[in-house]
Amino acid sequence: MPITATSCRLLKKIRDEKFDEDRIDSYNLALLTGPRDLQVMVYDPQNLQALWLEDYVFPSAHDNDGWLASLQELFDQHPFISAGFWKKIIIGVKTTVFVHHPESLFSEADAATCLGLSAAIHADEEVHTFHTPAHNMVTSFALPVSVKNWFTSAYPGNRPCFVHQSCALIEGTLQESPGYPDAPLYIYVDRFRLHILAADRSGLRYYNQFAIQNFNDYIRYIMLVMHTLHIDQRTSRVIMWGYVGKNSPHYQEFYKYIRTITYGNRPEFLRYGYVFDEVQEHQYFDVLNMARLPVG
Repeated sequence: MPITATSCRLLKKIRDEKFDEDRIDSYNLALLTGPRDLQVMVYDPQNLQALWLEDYVFPSAHDNDGWLASLQELFDQHPFISAGFWKKIIIGVKTTVFVHHPESLFSEADAATCLGLSAAIHADEEVHTFHTPAHNMVTSFALPVSVKNWFTSAYPGNRPCFVHQSCALIEGTLQESPGYPDAPLYIYVDRFRLHILAADRSGLRYYNQFAIQNFNDYIRYIMLVMHTLHIDQRTSRVIMWGYVGKNSPHYQEFYKYIRTITYGNRPEFLRYGYVFDEVQEHQYFDVLNMARLPVG
C-alpha cells in the first residue's frame, strides 16, 4: 500500500533490490525519531547490508501528542514497519535531556539523579540508559512515557531497544576518527539542531547539541566550542555530516567562515547497493550508525 498520509511528508525513499518482505524476520529495523521527523532503516545484520531507507518530516505540531499522532498515522499506512517479527527493533530518540557517564563511575540506581543535575526531567518522562562497553560509556536520557508505551504496544511480542540519537553519532564518530589523525572537530547538522563532537586517540573529548534558530547560530556555536577546546579555527579541520547539500547556499555560508570544512564519509561498515547513490555520502550518518550499536 502506498503512503498517503497527509500529515507526514516523505522526503526520501531508497529500496535495495535485495530487500524481501518475506525475510523480515532476518532483518533489523532501526527507527530514529523525534517530534519533527522519522527516519526508517532496514538492514541485514548477517552481511551488514543496508536495504531500505526512508525519511519523513512531521507537521508543525511538535508536542508529544502531535508526535504520537504522526507516528500512528504513518504506522497505519506503511506497508511493513508495524510488523512484529523483525529480528531486532532499535528505536533511536531525538530528545534534549541526556547525559553521558564513564561506565566506571555509573550507578543504575543513581541514573535519574545524575541526569536531573544536568536538565529537568518532566513528570511525563522516564529515564532510560544505554551501555556502550567498547567505549566504557553509559548514556542516560529522558523519554516521554507516552512515546515509550506507544512503541512497546506497537511491537508487543518483540520489545524494542531504546537508544539516544547521540549514541549513534558518538559511536560513528569514534569509529571514523582514526582515519583523521589531525583530530578535527566533527559536526552533524540535523533539522533545527546542531551536534558537535571532538575525539582523538584517547576517545571522546566532547559532545553536545544546540538548538538552532537562524544560520548565525551554527557559526556561533562552532566557534564557541573551538575556543573552549583550544582548537585553531584557521588550521583545524571540521568534518560535517547531515542535512546540508553539497554546494548548497548553507554550505557556501559555512565555507565563508570555516575554510577548512569538508564533508564526512558514509559509514563503511555497511554495504550499500547502487540505489544508495541517490543519497549524498554525508547524509543520514546517525540512523546508519544505529546498526553499530550493541543491542541485545
